[in-house]
Amino acid sequence: MAGVSSIDLNLLVTLAAILEERNLTRAGEKTSMSQPAMSGALARLRSHFGDELLIRDGRQFQLTPFAERLLPDVRAALAQVERTLDARQPFDPATSSRTFSLVLSDYAVFVLVDPLLRLVHDSAPGIGLRLNPIPADMEESDRGLLQNDLLIAPVGYRFPGESEEIFRDRFVCIADPANPRLRDGRLSLQDIGELPHAVPMFAQSEHPSAAGRALDELRVPRYAQVATEGWMSLPFVVPGTDLVAIIPERLARRVAAAAGVTVCELPFGTVELVENAWWHPTRTADPALRWLRMTVAAAAASL
Repeated sequence: MAGVSSIDLNLLVTLAAILEERNLTRAGEKTSMSQPAMSGALARLRSHFGDELLIRDGRQFQLTPFAERLLPDVRAALAQVERTLDARQPFDPATSSRTFSLVLSDYAVFVLVDPLLRLVHDSAPGIGLRLNPIPADMEESDRGLLQNDLLIAPVGYRFPGESEEIFRDRFVCIADPANPRLRDGRLSLQDIGELPHAVPMFAQSEHPSAAGRALDELRVPRYAQVATEGWMSLPFVVPGTDLVAIIPERLARRVAAAAGVTVCELPFGTVELVENAWWHPTRTADPALRWLRMTVAAAAASL
């Protein structure tokens, strides 16, 4: 495969169009290129990568496995080129029509999106937000930070890049109001160790939550009888059972009545969930990203 100096970097735009459209005619329309020019560009790209990139499948075309893997990197490279060329351009959120891509934990969506949308609507009505879940391989490389503007997730993950704290939330315990272990709305440390738990699973990470780590340090056993994906459904599996769940307080207080659970303090002191924002180091001086970080921080401060 040839090096960068041997290929016209204008082909990057063409490559992105081909990979995204999976059709030479539509890719040509997207880039204002004729069919012969697009065919010639595809031939050069195939020679450069040593891969067919686009193959016929019946009456349609499909990407090769290599091209599927290539597409996220091509998008990230184009975005970086655009940011580099626009580096000296002023950013005015009031007139910008830019769309920011954010990767968020389910809890960050629950807590932040409503106040964030209100702030964006009031100060930057043309700004768009694309919200994405945390992919399973986010900790393995900085590619995810290159492809997105901001990642918001709990401290404890090993994400690359720069980061800053966005907000904190205390952990509390929830239980069915009829749970016989509840005494004056409280559970003891022994109760926590002996009652079955409903716990969150995170496909992106095997790291235990801060509350889980605190129980491990206290050598309090936990029998995880039920596991759910993320935090959001935990309050709704507890009612009518002897299950307990340790969850962030904002979630517990907001849904306690609807879920039919009692919220009680942890019997082993204050433990906090800390959510950070991460971004790629090359983006630190980007005025648009600075505005986004300040707006997210303002949304968190309004909670």
